[in-house]
Amino acid sequence: MTEPDFLRDTRASYDAVAADYAALFHDELAAKPLDRAMLAAFAELVLAAGGGPVADVGSGPGRVTAHLDGLGLTVFGVDLSPEMVAVARATHPGLRFEEGSMLALDVADGSLGGVVAMYSTIHIPDELLPEVFAEFHRVLAPGGHVLLVFQVGDEPARRTEGFGRPLSLVFHRRQPDQVAELLGRAGLEVRARLLREREEGTVEKTPQGYLLARKPA
Repeated sequence: MTEPDFLRDTRASYDAVAADYAALFHDELAAKPLDRAMLAAFAELVLAAGGGPVADVGSGPGRVTAHLDGLGLTVFGVDLSPEMVAVARATHPGLRFEEGSMLALDVADGSLGGVVAMYSTIHIPDELLPEVFAEFHRVLAPGGHVLLVFQVGDEPARRTEGFGRPLSLVFHRRQPDQVAELLGRAGLEVRARLLREREEGTVEKTPQGYLLARKPA
């Protein structure tokens, strides 16, 4: 089967900037209390439901994976970019990171207590987002939770350069109600949502959306 162009372009782009990206964002969570609060709530819910393993999908250099590990979760990272995976393994040698696509996770049905996707579904085209959410539903155990974080907006943004290197990235900005409806169609019940304004002095260009959903028990 031919790989979609967006997967190839996204992988190549993040491969090209993996080390610089990791250096820029390594302590990003320290300045984002609302992000940490949503991650803490997610971790508490997963632990209360039995503490099954959690996949950090689109884990990049592993900062969120490591944070979730610090919150007591059994967590592993999955990323499309082999260079990002290499950086994550070197930075967090005690944690597991593997290459993979959220369109086809190498995870058994019903085996996860949670899925986190922070700024990773933003690279998925609209027509494939239902397929991604169906995949999240497949891998979650009954009662498992999903935390999505994404850029809010109505039009995609494109980036052709970063860190002095050519890129080919599309950032799909979406409205929380739109994403919540798609989660519901995939059988994932939205339990909480947060919309925060962009942080001044950061790379953020838009408000940020957070959705916490659950696969019914």
